[in-house]
Amino acid sequence: MSDSTLPLSDKIALVTGASRGIGRAAALALAKAGAHVVAVARTEGGLTELDDEIRGATGQPATLVPLDIAEGNGLDQLGLALHQRFGRLDVLVHAAAILGPMTPVSHLEPHHWDKVMAVNLTASYRLIRSLEPLLRASEAGRAIFLTSGRAARPKAFWGPYGITKAGLEHMVRTWADELEQTSVRAVLLDPNTMRTKMRAEAMPGEDPETVTPPEEIGPLIVELAQADLGLPTANVVFAEWKARGRLVSA
Repeated sequence: MSDSTLPLSDKIALVTGASRGIGRAAALALAKAGAHVVAVARTEGGLTELDDEIRGATGQPATLVPLDIAEGNGLDQLGLALHQRFGRLDVLVHAAAILGPMTPVSHLEPHHWDKVMAVNLTASYRLIRSLEPLLRASEAGRAIFLTSGRAARPKAFWGPYGITKAGLEHMVRTWADELEQTSVRAVLLDPNTMRTKMRAEAMPGEDPETVTPPEEIGPLIVELAQADLGLPTANVVFAEWKARGRLVSA
């Protein structure tokens, strides 16, 4: 049974990239806030470990979906399955992404380009396409997309990742504008530097103990899932939220 005193009691929350890093932290925070979590990731082992932790913290299971989000047909089927089981989606946290090769744009192999685009950008479009009807069926659907400061600040060798995040930001703002007259709201969340596998890949010489653990972003994601958000004219930035102790206007 759900605890009606929790802020997200009886809410359905889908999290991509849920087996590790920020996605895992988001899934745990949402579950502890009362939501039933639908956890999506490629690795079954990571999902099982997440489910064990959610059960231990809440006494309730998660719904586990082993899926590579680059498989567009799989995302279509996910939307159908959620419709059949729940009839709605209250919260979407799209945290799944890959870094791609750290290389000059002119040296990038086409198959690497295609992979980063498929995971970081095309999958985001397919998620929106598949899940919008479910978010509209919620009283107040909330979609939280993880972005990066690299979208606005290009840097050598970060091309594929930064390009996809810039495209994601444009897409989410466009989609949000289209939903202005509905109860669905979308937000772009910049987590800044966090202790994730992607960060370790990008900065292999960095001491991970000097980097913020992803668990710290969980309360902000829970807050965004409840917030009366406006249209995203600026990114929500974790460091600013942490410093001010309140939401920065989206």
